[in-house]
Amino acid sequence: MNTRKLAQLANLADGTEARTLVRRLNDWYDASGSAFRAEEVAGGFQLLSRPQFAGWLRKGSTAGTAGTTGEVRLSAPALETLAVVAYRQPVMRSEIEAIRGVDCGEILRQLMERGLVRTSGRAHELGRPYLYSTTRRFLQVFGLRHLDDLPRAEQLRAPAPAGNATPQNSVL
Repeated sequence: MNTRKLAQLANLADGTEARTLVRRLNDWYDASGSAFRAEEVAGGFQLLSRPQFAGWLRKGSTAGTAGTTGEVRLSAPALETLAVVAYRQPVMRSEIEAIRGVDCGEILRQLMERGLVRTSGRAHELGRPYLYSTTRRFLQVFGLRHLDDLPRAEQLRAPAPAGNATPQNSVL
């Protein structure tokens, strides 16, 4: 729920006051050792359990709901496709396929069914192909506040061990 909606429901002056109260609520949760915390996700706030309780909650939810935990499980090809959409959006299907090197129509359909990807318009190219973007649910599932929170390439690369430098373009 975004801060404007929180302020409206709680009869507060504005979103800033709501954000301040959420911060105070989290301080109280921290001080009392609560299993919950209000986290900023997808442009709003969501009440989430703390990671250290995930195992217990998973056990409890599978016992009462015949194995449905609400987790989103994605295959490697689906994750690859989703990553291309997330980092290149808005992106055409042909661009995704050029990057991945395989057809991705079925995977895009599955991602759309799961609410992680949506059509966000049409390109101004021949045939006016669809453009694909991620959804708010994508941000929620991956615990991101904004797309700017996606890790950048330099954050994902492991630093090379010192002393093991090898020439990149050596000819044998």
